[in-house]
Amino acid sequence: MNQPEVLDSDIRALQQWLRAAWHQLGDPTLTTFARRELRNQMKQCSADLRACLQRVAEQQPEPVRSPASPYSRPELRILSW
Repeated sequence: MNQPEVLDSDIRALQQWLRAAWHQLGDPTLTTFARRELRNQMKQCSADLRACLQRVAEQQPEPVRSPASPYSRPELRILSW
């Protein structure tokens, strides 16, 4: 696997873990301590997910934009009824 595929699989795994954690957090039988620990793990997982998404965004090339000339004439159209 190359780097983009590894990042993609990491992102999917982190998203799945967070989704399952949210469902688990709604469990009424969860103790206060377990709920706090789960929220701490969710915060860490969210930070990891943000880091992975940032790496993906940095790897994507930016679209090439043609520089606009500040002295070019604007295109004008005259509309009549």
